[in-house]
Amino acid sequence: MLPYAHQKLEIYSMSIQVPDFSKAKILVVGDVMLDRYWSGSTGRISPEAPVPIVNVSHTEDRLGGAANVAANIKALGASVGLLGMLGDDQVADSIESILTSLEINSHCERLAQIESITKLRVLSQNQQILRCDFEKKIPLELCEALKQKFLLSLKNYDVVVFSDYAKGSLQQVKELIQIAKAENKVVIVDPKGSDFTRYQNADVITPNQKEFEQIVGSFDSMTEFSNNAKDLREKIKVSHLLVTRGEHGMFLQSENFDYQVKAVAREVHDVTGAGDTVVAVLAACLASGINIQNSVDLANQAAGVVVAKVGTSTITAHELRNALHTQGIGGRALQSKEQLQQLIQYLQKKNKIIVMTNGCFDILHAGHIAFLEEARAQGDFLLVAVNDDASVSRLKGPERPVNKLNDRMAVLAALSAIDWVIPFSDDTPQELIAELLPDILVKGGDYKVDEIAGGQEVIAAGGEVRVLTFHEGRSTTRIIDQIKKQQ
Repeated sequence: MLPYAHQKLEIYSMSIQVPDFSKAKILVVGDVMLDRYWSGSTGRISPEAPVPIVNVSHTEDRLGGAANVAANIKALGASVGLLGMLGDDQVADSIESILTSLEINSHCERLAQIESITKLRVLSQNQQILRCDFEKKIPLELCEALKQKFLLSLKNYDVVVFSDYAKGSLQQVKELIQIAKAENKVVIVDPKGSDFTRYQNADVITPNQKEFEQIVGSFDSMTEFSNNAKDLREKIKVSHLLVTRGEHGMFLQSENFDYQVKAVAREVHDVTGAGDTVVAVLAACLASGINIQNSVDLANQAAGVVVAKVGTSTITAHELRNALHTQGIGGRALQSKEQLQQLIQYLQKKNKIIVMTNGCFDILHAGHIAFLEEARAQGDFLLVAVNDDASVSRLKGPERPVNKLNDRMAVLAALSAIDWVIPFSDDTPQELIAELLPDILVKGGDYKVDEIAGGQEVIAAGGEVRVLTFHEGRSTTRIIDQIKKQQ
């Protein structure tokens, strides 16, 4: 059973978080391909025919089809296995070599009777000029070998993705789904063709809009679109139908709700493999316990990133976090120091100004709020470092803090002015600041710039240190004393 909440036609939440994918275990089954790229410059037209001549200077092999789904899942940090059918040829050797280098568990069946599928793309200046496909449909009688491998591999995974490119590997997909569901596996299908009844009882299927309309017909309104999606979902007996709609975003139809997300506005270089990324992120999120709506949100964000790349590409969890934070989505959360270092460096390259401050923030009061809002106004993102409980006791006395670290950080993370919170255990955050190096370091009160911990390091790196407004008469100590007087 997939986790979800009842919602109706919402746009994505502002509290999306990228999960830890390391515990997710996913098996990808389907048509495995090799995407081969030849690229170079063009400067003249062929004298033999009116076509450009590409002077090939670079070649690259990438995983394609179901293998690209597996590569995307692995890039997120999840554990993934790949099951498909390969020939006994050089292309299969190249695929297996890449799988090994990426630490993807290969369960692929190699058969001398077939040829591995290759898609050769010729590019110049990041534009595709020509594609050549080398493929023959796999005979049905050879699919029994894949089924036997599936039975052996299934027990090691929690989620199964069927990546169907209609090349013949999944001619027994209906039976494979039944096997997976009998073992209580979550099943996701990236479908192909006009007979979606083959995917009956899957948890999620993810057709694109063209594939969807080939089955249900065109539509004149979103109400009609939703009704068509509901009819199709019920007909093929799946729990969730996710239609990917390109520049129109995504539409999820489920038993108890519809859910619509807008596309992420980005410069599109190449849509190749974007559907694979959507399925991969969706699978990794569901395998990590994320509900279906937020899984769709994150898949939508991921698609916006990969279409800005050339060719079949993957996305990392770090890139996904960056995509959220640059839009102001998914912030206001505890981050590890390593994540923050990467994120700050990424944002600074985008000319974003990172502001940092620190404090105990034991009992949050109006003076804190005014200071934090003023701090946030100094730049684009605000990072707050928070003293842990032991350091607060050393600074303020054995009766402090009143509120434990996790509670203090939870309150801070809920403030709209704050993008990230992170704890530190030293008496001052000097070492932490020296590692993170914000653009602007701020403190409130009667500090002098040269007295602020970490200030010298920030200035040496080209940043600034600023002292903000001191709010007289507002302090945690004063609040505590006032409470004691009233007892």
